[in-house]
Amino acid sequence: MTFKDALPDQTGRTVVVTGASSGIGAVTARELARAGARVVLAVRDLAKGERVARTIPGAVETRRLDLADLGSVAMFADALDGPIDVLVNNAGVMAVPRSRTTDGFETQIGTNHLGHLALTNRLLPQVTDRVVTVSSGAHRLGSIDLDDLSWERRAYSPWKAYGQSKLANLLFTLELENRLRASGSAVRAFAAHPGYAATNLQSQTGNRLQHAALALANKVVAVSDEDGARPTLFAAVRDLPGASYVGPDGVAQTGPPTLVGRSSAASDPDVATALWTLSEELTGTSYPL
Repeated sequence: MTFKDALPDQTGRTVVVTGASSGIGAVTARELARAGARVVLAVRDLAKGERVARTIPGAVETRRLDLADLGSVAMFADALDGPIDVLVNNAGVMAVPRSRTTDGFETQIGTNHLGHLALTNRLLPQVTDRVVTVSSGAHRLGSIDLDDLSWERRAYSPWKAYGQSKLANLLFTLELENRLRASGSAVRAFAAHPGYAATNLQSQTGNRLQHAALALANKVVAVSDEDGARPTLFAAVRDLPGASYVGPDGVAQTGPPTLVGRSSAASDPDVATALWTLSEELTGTSYPL
C-alpha cells in the first residue's frame, strides 16, 4: 500500500520510535526512514524488531527496550549516544488482564505512562525538536486516581485502567510542554491518537469473547495501521503549537490528521503537575532541564 501523506525530507534527523516492531510503530518507523531519517526501533523483542528493520529502506537500527522494566529503560537510555531530533512514545498495551510490571506497577499505567515518562526524562537532554506521545480516544474512559494509580485498592477494570493510562499520556504531554516552556527549551511536546486502528493490541486482552468482538470490529470499523500512523507522523514532522493533540478528522475518525479536542480531565494543569510529581517519585527520575 502506498502511504497517503508525503512527508517533508527528514535527512540528517534521528528519530526514536518505541514499540516499532509492529502496527502503528512499525509504519511510523518505516515512513520516517523512507523520508531520510535515521530511525532507532526501540522494541521489547529484538528478533521481531530486526525482522521489521530488514523490511525498511534507509538507516535503521534495532535496540531492546522493555518499558515494563525501569532497569531496561535506564540501560536503553544510557546506551543511546548523540542528538535525538524526535522521540516517539508509541509503545503500549491495551485492556490486558490484571498484572504487574517488573517494578510492581499495574501493567498498563506502568508501560503506557510510567515507562515513557522515565524514558523521556532520561533522554530529554539529547532531544532537539519534539516528543510525540501516542494517546487514545479511550482517554475519555479514564480518571486519574493519584492515591491508587496501580489499582491496589480499586476493583480492577482492564478498560478503565487502559483509559487511565491514555489520560495520563495527555496529562504527561501537557505538563512536559509547560516544563519545556518554563525552562526556555526549544523542544515541544505533542500527543496523537490513531482513531480506531486494527493492530495487534486487540489480541492481548486475555478475553476470548472480547477478542472475537474486537476482531469483528477490526474488519468492519477499524482503519488500517497505515492510516492509524498518520496522526503520529503528522505530529512528528509538522510545525504545531506546543501540547497539540493530533487525530483523524471527522466523526468516524477515519479522515486525514488534524488538531482534535480532548476531555476536560485531560486539560487539568493541576492534575498534570501532581501526576508528574508522583510519576517521578515512582520511577526515580526527574525532569532534567
